[in-house]
Amino acid sequence: MSVRQENVKWVDGLRGIASVLVVFTHLARGFDESLFKPISKDPYQDLQPGEVVTVRYLQLPFLRVLVQGRIGVSIFSLVTGYVCALKPIRQFRAGQMDAAFSGIAKSAFRRTPRLVFPTTIATIISWFICQFGVFEVANHVEGWWLNYSSPNMTPYIGQAIQSLFLNFITTWSKMWNVYDINMWTLQPLLKGAFWVYVFLFTTAYLKPRHRMMMALGTFVYFWVANDSAFGMQFFFGVFLSELSQDPGHVTWLKERRWPGRAITPTFIVIGLYLASYPEKNPEWRPWSVFLMDWGHVIFPKEAELPRYYTGLGLEFIALGIHFSPTVKDVLSNKYLLWFGKNSFAVYLLHGTLIRTVLVWMIFGIHLPADVEQDGKMVPGPALKQCGRIGWYFWVPIWLVILYSIANQWTKHVDPFCARLTQRLERYVFDEKYVAPEGARPILPLQQSQEREKTELSQQLPK
Repeated sequence: MSVRQENVKWVDGLRGIASVLVVFTHLARGFDESLFKPISKDPYQDLQPGEVVTVRYLQLPFLRVLVQGRIGVSIFSLVTGYVCALKPIRQFRAGQMDAAFSGIAKSAFRRTPRLVFPTTIATIISWFICQFGVFEVANHVEGWWLNYSSPNMTPYIGQAIQSLFLNFITTWSKMWNVYDINMWTLQPLLKGAFWVYVFLFTTAYLKPRHRMMMALGTFVYFWVANDSAFGMQFFFGVFLSELSQDPGHVTWLKERRWPGRAITPTFIVIGLYLASYPEKNPEWRPWSVFLMDWGHVIFPKEAELPRYYTGLGLEFIALGIHFSPTVKDVLSNKYLLWFGKNSFAVYLLHGTLIRTVLVWMIFGIHLPADVEQDGKMVPGPALKQCGRIGWYFWVPIWLVILYSIANQWTKHVDPFCARLTQRLERYVFDEKYVAPEGARPILPLQQSQEREKTELSQQLPK
C-alpha cells in the first residue's frame, strides 16, 4: 500500500526553536540565575519588614519556558526518534523491506561520524584557545556557572595534549568534556538513535498498530526507568512518526478541522504550563506547589520533577503540533528553517562564544588585579557585570555574531564532515556484494513470505 509521505520541514523549524532555547537558558544560567526560581527571594523568610518582591516577567508560567531551556534538549531527543524512524516506517508499510534494512544499516553507520567529527573539531578549537588563557576572564567573574564551565590553562604541552585526547573519549563515554560542558547531551543522543534503529529492526515485521503499541510500551518503560529527557522522548518520537503515516488516521485528520482548532491550542497550553515547572524552589509559589504535589503522585519515586514535567509538557506540545497543519506550516517558514539548519553548529559553538566574546562584552577584557591578604598575593575580587542597559545592548550583537559564525560552520565545516563520512562509508561498505548461490538469507521470514506469494500466484487460475 502506498502511503502519504509526511512533510517533515516543521521538524527542522522545531529544532531551530530548540537551539535558541538552549542558548537562552545558558545565558540565564551564566548571567541571571534567579530566573530559574519562581520568584527571586523566599517570600516567607528572606524579606525584610516592608520589603516587597515582585515576580519578574520571565519567572511567570509560560514565559519562563523561554529561559528555562530544559525543553530544548528534550526536543532534540524527540526529533531524533521521529526522524530516524520516518523513512524506515514508510518503507515497512510499503513492503520495501530490503530497502528499509539497507537504509537503517547505512544511517546507523553514518550517525556516529556525523556527530563525532564536528564535535571533535569544536573541542579542538575550544582546547586551543583555552591553552592561550582565553577563558581566564570568565574564570574571574561573578557567576558560578561561568567559572565552572571555563577550564584553566594546562601548564605543560604534553599534559595539554593528553587532556585533549582524554576529553575526546570522555565526551562519548562519560558525558563529560571539560572544554565545553554543554556537550554532555551528545552521548545520550547518539545512543538513543541506536536504540531507535534496534527497535525498528526488531519490529519491522509487526503490524503498524502493534509497532505503535511497542513504541508506547517502550515510552512507558523509560518513564518507569527515570529517563524523561532522552528515552521517553526518543520513543514518543517513534510513535508520532508511525501515527503520522497511518492512512486511516491521516484521512480522518484531513477530513476534520476541529482537532486543529480545539485539541491543538489546549494541548500546547497544557504542555507549556507543565514545562514551566521551576528548576529551583518550587515551594515558593502556589502554582508550582500544585505541580510539585501532583508530581510526587504521578511520577516515579525519586524522579527529577523538573525534567519529568518538561518531558510530559513536550509530549502535549508535540501532539498539539501533530493535529494542526497550520502550526506545522508556521514551523516550516523559511526563518525557522534557517535556525533549524544551523542548530547543531549553534549548539557546538555557543558555549565557547559565551565564555569568550560575550564575557568580554559584559565584564571587559582585563583580569582583576591581585591583592595582598595575610602577606600573600591572592586574586582580586570577582569582576562585576555591566549595567542592565549594557546587557541589553551587547546580547543582541553577540547573538548576531553567534549565528553568523554558526552559519559559516554549516556552510563549510558540516559539508567537510559529510565528505569524510562518505569516504569512510565507501571504504568500509561492500556495495558489490552478491550472496553466493544457495546461501541462506539473513531474514528467512521475508523469504518465506515471498515463497508464499509465489505459491499463491501459481494456484490462481490463469
